Amino acid sequence: MIVSVLREQLPGEHRVALVPDGVRALAGDDVEIRVEICAGEASGHTDEAYEKVGAKICADAAATCAGADLVLKVQPPGADELAAIPRSAVLVATMRPLDDIEGVERTAAHGITVFALELIPRITRAQSMDVLSSQATVAGYRAVLLSAELLPKMFPMLVTAAGTITPARVFIIGAGVAGLQAIATARRLGAVVEAYDTRPAVAEQVESLGARFVELDAGDAEDAGGYAREQTEEFYQKQRELMAKRAAASDVVITTALVPGRPAPVLLDEDGVKGMKLGAVVVDLAAANGGNCACTKPGEIVKVHGVTLVGDTNLPSHLPADASLMFSKNVVTLLKHLITDGTLAVDLEDEITRGTLLARGGKVVHEMVRSRIEGDS
Repeated sequence: MIVSVLREQLPGEHRVALVPDGVRALAGDDVEIRVEICAGEASGHTDEAYEKVGAKICADAAATCAGADLVLKVQPPGADELAAIPRSAVLVATMRPLDDIEGVERTAAHGITVFALELIPRITRAQSMDVLSSQATVAGYRAVLLSAELLPKMFPMLVTAAGTITPARVFIIGAGVAGLQAIATARRLGAVVEAYDTRPAVAEQVESLGARFVELDAGDAEDAGGYAREQTEEFYQKQRELMAKRAAASDVVITTALVPGRPAPVLLDEDGVKGMKLGAVVVDLAAANGGNCACTKPGEIVKVHGVTLVGDTNLPSHLPADASLMFSKNVVTLLKHLITDGTLAVDLEDEITRGTLLARGGKVVHEMVRSRIEGDS
């Protein structure tokens, strides 16, 4: 079996799908691993490091993918990359399956079998394969550090001969993986932290990390997949009023609220931004889906009404060494689940395999994604 690891082409993407430790875990008599030249350089992994663990370095995507059985990427393939992948190959990558329908259909039409890492079922035995959670951990951590760099005051309380410095106040919207990591990081830096989530069940987790839980009665706000359920406009209006009030009292706001396959709900409107302190910072982790803040510019850092708004759409790539390490571990665990005796088996009776399989035989086969396509057509 030939496993090919491509160098990411998307501007600003510094991660790699498989680090040398991952090569070591997969390589064997039945598996040959090829890595495109400089694929791991941006994340701190030299070509020599890959060669030491048995990988073969190839000059370009075409050479890396020639005869490949399995191709690994972080981001969805571009047109040139897709053309290099044999139609008989299996692609494992993030695919934005509910957000980039056009890209999904284009990739499926190429005829390759595609496993979308975002579709890993949220069940106990798949936790170690969960790319969304591992990368959200990095994003939540980085969001706090970025806000600390941009905020014109320090996070911790300090008692000095020159006077007492009051601690920064941080408000985190959404207590999923990214939000909880942001809470923990902000607390370690000495900030006073509040957090909000539509799911009252997460209050205990928030409080266990030393933050105050801000509550707005939402009824049953969690869907079967563990994500926040989409709400009514009346609810969102009440929510925006609460968010504006808490944002006005905060130095930093970090937003993390996403509903898969839908535009991010606007939780902080322009009036809410106007009411914030001069020099305050908003880091919008939902920027890739439009943003939770009405003033967010995806992919940009802007100032609006004296508030700095961060719309970076790929925070995990700011810390590519650890983000790649975690991503690679997720991928290796999934591949060990799929590969038997050097052969990748697509067992549709298995919940993890069936749940992650996006496309096969030129068609989108994942039920939820196919339903979305048919609904949009």
